[in-house]
Amino acid sequence: MSTIPPRLDHFVLATPDLAATVAEFTRRTGVTPAPGGVHVGLGTRNHLVGLGDRAYLEIIGPDPRQPEPAGPRPFGVDGLAGPRTLTWAISPPDLDRAVATARAHGYDPGDVRGMSRRRPDGTLLEWRLTDGGDPHPSGLVPFLIDWGDTAHPTASGLPVTALLEVSATAPDPDEIRPLLTALGTELPLSRGPVGLSFTVDTPNGPVTFT
Repeated sequence: MSTIPPRLDHFVLATPDLAATVAEFTRRTGVTPAPGGVHVGLGTRNHLVGLGDRAYLEIIGPDPRQPEPAGPRPFGVDGLAGPRTLTWAISPPDLDRAVATARAHGYDPGDVRGMSRRRPDGTLLEWRLTDGGDPHPSGLVPFLIDWGDTAHPTASGLPVTALLEVSATAPDPDEIRPLLTALGTELPLSRGPVGLSFTVDTPNGPVTFT
């Protein structure tokens, strides 16, 4: 049985030191993540690796070329002691309907807002996502994303480390499962400290990130 969540769009691997984390990913896997782009005004940038199909890994961290942002950087990267798989995203066929359905089932994924970034070649990417109005603190409940008319990041010729397995642990898995069902997805869950991990196939063999 597949452990890959339905409608998976991407995982978020956040880090306080983007260059060091990209170098470590390259060392462990033998695959160099591609520069993704800059989140202007938010003080972050990212690198990307395809996971197969329409899924990818986002490695996000502070952008030293930008001035200090007015507010906290996304995903709390400044407060991290090291790289960590913080959360994940799914891409439903109809974002607005998925939000309404989740609310009807008792879970509010938050309001939908627009975001953008520029790729190194200058191409502007625009998307919409839920802002986590009622986020689960574990990061095990995904946010929702819709790329609209923008080409999906995996269409840009990313290097690929095929996704082999996904797993997660939570002190009370039964608290998480109904929220995943409300969003139309699943996550292999077992009891334990909060954790989200995935394993990819690489030239150096299977590698797991947590």
